[in-house]
Amino acid sequence: MRMINTKERSNSRLIACCLVFFSIYSFSVCLAQVKKNLVEFTNPIGKGADPWVIRHNGYYYVCQSNGDINSKGISIRKSDKLSQLGKPVTVWNAPDEGWNSSQIWAPELHYFNKKWYIYYAAGKAGPPYIHQRSGVLESVTDDPQGEYVDKGILNTGTDTVNETGTIWAIDVNVGYIGGKLYAVWSGWEQNATTDKTSQHLYIAEMSNPWTISSARVKISSPDQPWEQGGPLDLNEGPQFLMREGKVFIIYSTRESWTPEYRLAQLKLKDPSKTPLDAGNWEKSGPVFQGTAKVLGTGHASFTQSPDGKEWWIFYHTKKSKTPGWDRDLRLQKFNWRADGSPDFGLPIPAGILIPVPSGEY
Repeated sequence: MRMINTKERSNSRLIACCLVFFSIYSFSVCLAQVKKNLVEFTNPIGKGADPWVIRHNGYYYVCQSNGDINSKGISIRKSDKLSQLGKPVTVWNAPDEGWNSSQIWAPELHYFNKKWYIYYAAGKAGPPYIHQRSGVLESVTDDPQGEYVDKGILNTGTDTVNETGTIWAIDVNVGYIGGKLYAVWSGWEQNATTDKTSQHLYIAEMSNPWTISSARVKISSPDQPWEQGGPLDLNEGPQFLMREGKVFIIYSTRESWTPEYRLAQLKLKDPSKTPLDAGNWEKSGPVFQGTAKVLGTGHASFTQSPDGKEWWIFYHTKKSKTPGWDRDLRLQKFNWRADGSPDFGLPIPAGILIPVPSGEY
C-alpha cells in the first residue's frame, strides 16, 4: 500500500481549494452576467421601422407591418417587458384587390370601449407611391392578437375625381383632447401623379374610432430651415404626447430614407380651445435628431415603464448613410422640462448598456 506523503497531501488540498475557489468565481461571474442581462439592455432591440407600442393590463403590445415597404400584413407582439419584443402574431393580411391591397405602412394599435383599433396606410403597388390612403381595423374581441374586421377607408380629404374619393394620407394617430376624439396624419394638399410631393400635417375630429366627422385642418408644413434642404420637404409620423393637461404632437421631418430624418414638436398653446385652429399650435425643433453614431432618428411612439414612474421613447434609426429604408428599433428613457415639455436628450449609440425600465426587473 502506497503511503501519501505530507507534500502530496498538501498539494491535494491546494488543488481542492483552487477548484472550490474557481467554481465560486465562475458562479459569481455567471450570476453577475445573468443579473446584468436582467437589469440592462442595449440598442437596437429589434429590426424594422415605424415602431408603435401601447401598454395595457401589464403587457406591452408592439404593432408593425410585416416586412418591407411592400408589406401586405400587420403583426402584433406581446411582452411583459418593454425592453424585450415578443413573438410577432399576424392579425390581418391585405385583400387581393382594392385600395388597401398592398403597401401596408406604419400601423398603430389603440384601445377604445373594450375594442382594439388598428390605423394603417395602404395603397396599390409602387413606385410611385401615389395611392396611399388610411384605413381602420376593429378587433372582434378584446384580444389585441385576435381577429380583426375592416372598418373601411378614412375621409382624409375629399377628391371626387379619385376612385377612392379621398386624398393621399399616411401615419394616422388618434387621441382624446377635451373629451373629443381627434385624428392627426400626414397628407398631401391634393392628389398628384408623382410621390415627389410635399407632405403636411392635418387634424380632424372623429365621431367614433372609424369615422372622421369634420373637415381637415392643416396645422404644419415643412416651412422651417431645419425641415428643408433635402430631396423632398415633408412632415409625417405625428404622435400625440399628453401629460398633466399639456398636449404635444411629436412628428418626423426631413426624409425617412436619409440620415437627416429627425423629430420636431407642435404644442397646443391653449388646450381649453379647439385643436382645429391652426393658430393654436406652436412649432419647435428639432427636438430629437441623429449624431455621427446614430443616424436618422424618427417615427417615434411613447409609453411608460411597468411601474409608471418613467417615460420612454420607441423609435427607429437608419443602419447606414446609404439612402434607403434598412432600419432598426431603439428604446430609451426621456425626461420632462420645468415648462412641461418633453426632453428627449441625445440618441444613445448601439451597444451602450442601458438600465431596463423601472419595475421591469
